[in-house]
Amino acid sequence: MANDPGWGNRNNNSGPPDLDEVLRQFSRKLNGLFGKSGDGGNQGPDGDVRTIPVLPIIGLIALIWLATGFYIVDQGSRGVVLQFGKHVETTMPGPRWHIPYPIETVTVVNMEQVRTIEVGYRTAEGSSARSKELRESLMLTDDENIIDLQFAVQYNLKNVEDTLFNNRNTENYVRGVAETAIREIVGKSKMDFALYEGREEIAVRARELMQSILDRYKSGINVASVTMQNAQPPEQVQAAFDDAVKAGQDLERQKNEGQAYANDIIPKARGTASRLMEEAAGYKNRVENEAAGNASRFEQVLTQYQRAPEVTRQRLYLDAQEQILSSVSKVVVDQKGGNSLLYLPLDKLLSAGGATAAQQLNAAPAASSQSAAQIELEAQRTRDAFRSRDRETR
Repeated sequence: MANDPGWGNRNNNSGPPDLDEVLRQFSRKLNGLFGKSGDGGNQGPDGDVRTIPVLPIIGLIALIWLATGFYIVDQGSRGVVLQFGKHVETTMPGPRWHIPYPIETVTVVNMEQVRTIEVGYRTAEGSSARSKELRESLMLTDDENIIDLQFAVQYNLKNVEDTLFNNRNTENYVRGVAETAIREIVGKSKMDFALYEGREEIAVRARELMQSILDRYKSGINVASVTMQNAQPPEQVQAAFDDAVKAGQDLERQKNEGQAYANDIIPKARGTASRLMEEAAGYKNRVENEAAGNASRFEQVLTQYQRAPEVTRQRLYLDAQEQILSSVSKVVVDQKGGNSLLYLPLDKLLSAGGATAAQQLNAAPAASSQSAAQIELEAQRTRDAFRSRDRETR
């Protein structure tokens, strides 16, 4: 710097350089870079050397540099401003400005975007083909069986600072937490529960456990849902497992058929039993009432018999004959009368005989439908009537 002619004054006294002289020297050097000579090769009409204006160029460069600090934060996103790598501000949606690089940098993070990770399988981009990841999908249950479990996790962000500064790789972090949570839950469950009736419950419990782990480590991640994609035994034992499943289904089917038959036959049996009990109760009441009526009638006849035995006996005999002969199509002729001219109403006899035959034909199905107890009761009453008449005759 001691040999620099720009330092010091014209009397070679030590002191600060002249600003105008420094700018002229910078302009000469800039002109030299563009192939211009400061000795008269590029002179104006008055003989002065033409120089490029430096301050406007510097001002334009400064404006362009400052303009690079403008940025826009979309709706649902957050802007994280770092000053020399240190977090200084989190901006909300809208147009924003920060000190341009390299002093400050901005990272815009979408908070509402739902991201999806796959555990136990991978889906190829642009197609629906899946490839298994057995290292992630094979799990051990509580009853020491191995199952192949595949599921997907959907998540978004709830704290941008925790997400950026506490996670090195968000996707791998969520996948590791998901695998840890699902293995813990499956390890405490039976195989049938994990494969069939407990799939939804396992998904709900896995989401709760994942969220608890993520909150404990302040990851800033919110688990939206856990969806079970597939749950099955390993391929090596799939055939044997299918046979066991079919046997279980057959067992359930037979149980259901037996239950259906029981539901059909038991109400019928109960109805029949109830009907028989009602019929028995009705038969009991009828027999008791008939017995009470017969006893009352016998007492009345006994009273009349004690008052007039001969008249009562004759009346009972005539009533019995009338009851017997009323259903017989026969004509009884008294020969003691001595009348040789008899009048027989044949038309009435024939009509009575036809009516009797029709009654017998109609009564046959009805008699066949009567119960054995009713028939026995009628026979017993007939025998009792004849016995009482025989006693009275004697």
